[in-house]
Amino acid sequence: MARITVEDCLQKVDNRFLIVQMAIKRVKQYREGYEPLISSGNKEAVTALREIAAGKVLPAQSIEEAGIIVDK
Repeated sequence: MARITVEDCLQKVDNRFLIVQMAIKRVKQYREGYEPLISSGNKEAVTALREIAAGKVLPAQSIEEAGIIVDK
């Protein structure tokens, strides 16, 4: 599988810091028992970035929302 890059994620989310926060939140969700939305044999952080690049995980719509929206 091709390498995931920040540029791939930036096509979906235009803020590098938000991408990092989304990936951290998603890794925490995996550890709580959530299943990945894509099949990947990679580590949790890479899987989270792949989900963001694929558009499966979207940022919250407002600053008050303290999470991410998972698009299944």
